[in-house]
Amino acid sequence: MSAFAAAAGADDGAGAQLGTPAASPSVQTIQIDLGDRSYPIVIGPGVLQSASSWADLPRAATAVVVTNVTVAHLYLSALKQALSLHYTRVLEVVLPDGEAHKDWGSVNTVFDQLLHQACDRRTVLFALGGGVIGDLTGFAAACYMRGVPFVQVPTTLLAQVDSSVGGKTAVNHPLGKNMIGAFYQPVRVLCDLDVLRTLPDREFSAGLAEVIKYGPIADAAFLDWIEEHMPALMAREPKVLAHAVRRSCEIKAWVVEQDEREAGLRAILNFGHTFGHAIEAGLGYGQWLHGEAVGCGMVLAADLSHRLGLMPASFVARLRGLIERAGLPVRAPDLGAQRYLQWMRVDKKAEGGEIRFVVIEALGRAGLRTAPDALVGEVLAAHSV
Repeated sequence: MSAFAAAAGADDGAGAQLGTPAASPSVQTIQIDLGDRSYPIVIGPGVLQSASSWADLPRAATAVVVTNVTVAHLYLSALKQALSLHYTRVLEVVLPDGEAHKDWGSVNTVFDQLLHQACDRRTVLFALGGGVIGDLTGFAAACYMRGVPFVQVPTTLLAQVDSSVGGKTAVNHPLGKNMIGAFYQPVRVLCDLDVLRTLPDREFSAGLAEVIKYGPIADAAFLDWIEEHMPALMAREPKVLAHAVRRSCEIKAWVVEQDEREAGLRAILNFGHTFGHAIEAGLGYGQWLHGEAVGCGMVLAADLSHRLGLMPASFVARLRGLIERAGLPVRAPDLGAQRYLQWMRVDKKAEGGEIRFVVIEALGRAGLRTAPDALVGEVLAAHSV
């Protein structure tokens, strides 16, 4: 049994019961215990239409919804209507869509609106969108007047199972992904499973990459479950999808509770990300979706784990097959080993110019290791096109 399953088993029989989703995808709440920074993650269908979702939020005269042009068309009016029952003013900031706009210019657009509307430090920001909007809004909330409350309202699978949870906020820089940011926790995360119905297939597959990663790093039984239920996940069956989101959030909550500021354990959540971030930066932000780069990055990191003598070749083949079944790329763009190494040396896990990779040490357990450049080059050569 993995470390996560052992720790969680006292609460819900993790491991033994992973293959048995709840009878219906009813609303469930997972609490992240971080002392005075604790908050709930609310998961289920119809969450955005439920009055209880908005109850007991920080009191303020003004709410500001930050979203993008794509999501605004779908959900902005409904969210503003719900918030109008609790706030005198409900303002909006609608940004362009895409990773390419997760930058300082977009953050300044948010700041411009907050200052123009004379928003005070009680103003509550609502991040309505995927990981780009969530990261960017959280960073703006951390900075404005040295910190205002914000609520995550993730509308993509990737954001619901990963980026909206844990308080890592950031924007990209031309020389590195997520290199400018802050640890800043939301006051609530609202995961409405109904919004995933409108998610394009490519975006949905990108989110599955972050679901898949939780198995190898923390819970081998969950990996078994994902393999068994991949057809149902791809079909977006409500009960199966609800279980996948809940289990992913439970694992991430457990990790964040142990290591909020990524001093050690939390780094395992970046399995596949060192390679993945290099792919994103090397191609130009937005060419590949973040989840696509992470999915491919996990194949590379699995092979590195094998070449370091930690995992058998069968594990690499197993993970590659699962990622491929999720509709994700498994071959990296051929950017050249030196360019990959250059990008990876500005990864946040690097120390003194030495790249540290998240590798799988045993199924359900991950760790940080260094690797010779030549070995990394072999991995890239074996999996690039």
